[in-house]
Amino acid sequence: MWTFSRPDGRSILKDKRARASLARYFDVMQDDKPAKFTIAKKLAADFNGHNSMTELWTLHEKLTREFHLLQKKIDTRGKQLTQLRTPTQSYLDLKIEIANRILANCHLCTHRCGVNRLGGELGYCKCGIQITVSTMFQHMGEEPELVPSGTIFTLGCTLQCRHCQNWSISQWFEKGEIFTPELLAEGVRHLRNDGARNINLVGGDPTPWLQQWLETFRRVDVNVPIVWNSNSYYSEETAKLLTGFADVYLLDFKYGANKCAESISDAQGYWEACTRNHHYGKNYGELLIRVLVLPGHLRCCTKTILNWIAENLAGSIRTNIMFQYRPEWRSHEMPGLKRRLTKDERDLVIRFAREAGLTNFIT
Repeated sequence: MWTFSRPDGRSILKDKRARASLARYFDVMQDDKPAKFTIAKKLAADFNGHNSMTELWTLHEKLTREFHLLQKKIDTRGKQLTQLRTPTQSYLDLKIEIANRILANCHLCTHRCGVNRLGGELGYCKCGIQITVSTMFQHMGEEPELVPSGTIFTLGCTLQCRHCQNWSISQWFEKGEIFTPELLAEGVRHLRNDGARNINLVGGDPTPWLQQWLETFRRVDVNVPIVWNSNSYYSEETAKLLTGFADVYLLDFKYGANKCAESISDAQGYWEACTRNHHYGKNYGELLIRVLVLPGHLRCCTKTILNWIAENLAGSIRTNIMFQYRPEWRSHEMPGLKRRLTKDERDLVIRFAREAGLTNFIT
């Protein structure tokens, strides 16, 4: 099914540590189990436009519990997805309704702008209601378990990282192309049928477009795992909507101190949002963590992050410690970010990872 330009893309299929950390992902990838969004379509939801948000969230909480029981039965062969009828309204439809209402007072990310995107207002991310795509392709540069990854880059972001390597996408320097959910669903099918192991939602950041992504996958009729590739700076409401939708949480863990997050990325309260969302990722899906090592932030950020992962998630969590930092965009505004990492810094971070007790990290 897959063609490889990287040998590790094939050998990873036999990697015991990767398979243990991402067991269900590998099964969905190989069509042995259904993706979460396909199960969500089979779980009936009784709601209408007159229900209050409180009522919708109460129903969502109830159906989230039911979803995980249903997924367990399907995964253990107690039920078959094909034997379940498709309801008039589903758990996925409920998510779409809630996400659509959030757009009227947007709080999908931690900035919680409160703008009315349905009324044409733009908040921090500058995203409206029509999803705007930069590129869509088979990405061979991701983690070996992901490639080839059906990657869809959307414009807009919830952060303004001074060193952003995708700044032309995240900050709307590109025009992009507006897609309807129908066209995006067609693109998803094409990527999967062309050999993608997954559909990788990224940007920028996918968070501002959550409602549109939910709408898109309501129309997708192929089995494919969803990778939520995010900076982790999203609200708890978004985290709840991702349950029963995202298969793999590919989450950045950027900062170990809020003062660093604020000065480099304009991300107030980053630590609290990030740690909460990593817990959600571990509890409601499978987690693959990215830690981009920044020069000058080895102890305040990298060491703190690695210790937290080992102590609060597990030493066996799949963690990609990334040494490919390079000065980009506005990094010149901060003296410490004007250079690449040294070999001594890379060696020190590897020592930090081992001392923390991480047993499943890659570099």
